[in-house]
Amino acid sequence: MKLAGVGLLILTLSSCVQKEQNKTQVETYFNLKSYFEKEADRLNNLHLQLDKSVTINGETERKQVKINDFKNELNVFIAADINKASWRGAFTTTKTADLERYTTNNEKIPVKKVEINYQNNKIKSVQVLVVVNNILYHSIDSLTYFPDSLYMVNKTQKIKLIKEKKYIVVGRLK
Repeated sequence: MKLAGVGLLILTLSSCVQKEQNKTQVETYFNLKSYFEKEADRLNNLHLQLDKSVTINGETERKQVKINDFKNELNVFIAADINKASWRGAFTTTKTADLERYTTNNEKIPVKKVEINYQNNKIKSVQVLVVVNNILYHSIDSLTYFPDSLYMVNKTQKIKLIKEKKYIVVGRLK
């Protein structure tokens, strides 16, 4: 008798949790997270090397590196996903055959723009603009991704009382 009651309680709670998960997983906009997770899996399976350059305030270092975890490498793109429940309705959407663009001026949302360009119904490029601005910190991240070619992270960062830093990371797929 107790076992049946516990089973009923578990079934009831799991259905509530599943309903709640479905509420937060409704996709209103292009799903960057899913796209880049699939890209990371695809690139991991290709066992590629990167010609990677990192420039900090004009000083550049360049290396050939073997990437074992592209999900980690592309994490900055994954983190810019705009399908958060609290952001629903905050973006203006523009769609044509060759372009999807999502923009917002909401100061509380750091991702200001996501732009996906298509060619022959395939993604040609993804561009993302992330702006964080508060009393101690200001940063602008411009992210660009070209499938099977390269990705670029261009970041300007200013922390209060510290000199501004500019970073550019470019990974060319080989």
